[in-house]
Amino acid sequence: MSEATGNGPSEATGNGPSEAIDDIPTVLDIRGLDVGYYKDLNILQDLNIKARKNQITAILGANGVGKSTALKAVFGFLRPNAGEILLEGENIVEVPTYNRILKGLAYIPQQPGVFKDMTVEENLELGGWTFRRDKKQVRDKIDANFERFPVLKEKRKQITGELSGGQQRMVEIGRTLMAEPRMLLIDEPTAGLSKMLAEEVYEMLSALTARDNLSILIVDQEIRQALKIADYVYVLELGRNKFEGVASDFDDLEKAFWV
Repeated sequence: MSEATGNGPSEATGNGPSEAIDDIPTVLDIRGLDVGYYKDLNILQDLNIKARKNQITAILGANGVGKSTALKAVFGFLRPNAGEILLEGENIVEVPTYNRILKGLAYIPQQPGVFKDMTVEENLELGGWTFRRDKKQVRDKIDANFERFPVLKEKRKQITGELSGGQQRMVEIGRTLMAEPRMLLIDEPTAGLSKMLAEEVYEMLSALTARDNLSILIVDQEIRQALKIADYVYVLELGRNKFEGVASDFDDLEKAFWV
């Protein structure tokens, strides 16, 4: 684990995992990002984050440090006042949100986004809206989700609002995967779920990176759980980089997170 400097975060040093991770291609590269909800008031200042291919990268920190703000800026809901957001090498700061989706970026917000009065299968179909006229492609993507999440196949005709919180989160992730994103942003993946259901969601996210060739950037308050599934971790303080490193480096939680 290394501490960030005034020039942005430094890479973790030493031999072993931190060196190996530098050899993995970067999918999302946030460079020197200043962003806030008002032009002259930046919540994030000189933020630097890298999310690598087929890895889970976690952004952690106390409430109000700008973790969710970072995801909103990456997805295009907030316009940065400075800095770059590179998706597979292309600066997407000027790219509208709908085109970022077409470029392989997806976002799952903290608040549940399923349509609770619709069936599981109907929710999944909505994820294929951009190619809705291609019935075979929609069917193939739904079947892929049923293979990915067998419990959803069993409940495909069930009203989504009748599912457990973990299963509803599964539906939401499945619907997002209909578009085959390469980079997935997830804000508080287990917010409001019981410990048992939360563990189910974390296991599901771990499996996605290997099975679906997916890179994931998560924001989380569940520090210990996030460290179990993350490959690389960034800790923010007051809107700036504070620590970063491979997850195994974060053995001193009190120093890094005050927990």
